Amino acid sequence: MAGQYTVLERFLRYVKIDTQSSEESTTFPSTEKQKELGKILVEELKEIGMQNVEMDEYGYVYAELASNTEKDVPPVGFLAHMDTSPEVSGANVNPIIHKNYSGGKIVLPADLSQVIDPEEHPDLKNKIGHDIITADGTTLLGADDKAGIAEIIDAMRLIIENPEIKHGPIKICFTPDEEVGRGTEKIRLDRFGAKFAYTVDGETLGEIENETFCADTVILTIQGFNCHPGYAKDKLVNAIKIASDFIEQLPKNKLSPETTEGREGYVHPYVINGGVDSTTIKILIRDFEEAGLKEKEEFLKKLAEEVVSKYPKASFKFEVQESYRNMRYVLDKYPHVVQYALEAVERAGIRPKLSIIRGGTDGSRLSYMGLPCPNIFAGGHAFHSRNEWISVQDMEKAVDVIVNLVKLWEEKS
Repeated sequence: MAGQYTVLERFLRYVKIDTQSSEESTTFPSTEKQKELGKILVEELKEIGMQNVEMDEYGYVYAELASNTEKDVPPVGFLAHMDTSPEVSGANVNPIIHKNYSGGKIVLPADLSQVIDPEEHPDLKNKIGHDIITADGTTLLGADDKAGIAEIIDAMRLIIENPEIKHGPIKICFTPDEEVGRGTEKIRLDRFGAKFAYTVDGETLGEIENETFCADTVILTIQGFNCHPGYAKDKLVNAIKIASDFIEQLPKNKLSPETTEGREGYVHPYVINGGVDSTTIKILIRDFEEAGLKEKEEFLKKLAEEVVSKYPKASFKFEVQESYRNMRYVLDKYPHVVQYALEAVERAGIRPKLSIIRGGTDGSRLSYMGLPCPNIFAGGHAFHSRNEWISVQDMEKAVDVIVNLVKLWEEKS
């Protein structure tokens, strides 16, 4: 079946288009260049025979495929995002195919200091004989999530070209700005039209992700007292020093991103700004359970009280902003959505693995917007880095999984 795939050539085309989103931008999408890829996707979706294809003013690309079965099958959707991470350049991506990988380190030619070492990327050890795609060492690759886009489009092409594949209504949506946490901000779920959906934005072959962190942001504002430093004795209270004291008191060997893994949550100060009079610290709070979030927030509040109490003229404001919640709370009410995905992986000849995401996903937000939406592997690794890589064979398996999933929904309806 390998000769039938177009996923590789699609992917190689998409990664060359710079679609990096921006944290600083106040427009939507955050960068207009994301729409350049959107325009190409609209044309390709029309070419393969998708229906009602359009890109709206915000850069969302919508398409659908009518049912070809007598059965009453719920409309099922697939989503992937067009933008790449603001953390590493996505301009002038030069994809390189390392054919028939024989093991060992992959040195990236445009920056020899960029080495993909199987000891640091253990999944690479399982890819002997595969064709591995990397960038040249100066940019990220963009498999997150242009691999997902290429896989969805190739799966749709296969379904359309093989009418014996029975399916219900299929809905497609390619979104902007996922990497800056705004991927669902302007989505029109009524236009999308799916009852259940899947993001194709995961990593390792065979993984289906049904859990994300619960996430909040704490904004701690410390109020000091500023006056002329030449006349400041017994008057001046430096909010910068109090903020430094607070950060210094955070645990060194636990509760931080750099000391946790698996199901462990963390607190992560990631922005600090201000001056002597007032300093603000923003802290990300993550845990897989809501109770764990609350514990961490209480811990931070108590710590703020203890630290600030040492400075009699100082005070603080402690604000919690809710970000998103573990999508498992929603998906547990619709167990068949995840079950079908695991079965679709198995039918592709892969061992399925139910997994967790240590980060946000559009699927999490969509689940809470009323669209249950687990995450399917796209096959990429080392996202947001110049060492990003993906296996062509894993991408083809992802195409198979999407096709299998569409079949399963029809069979079981």
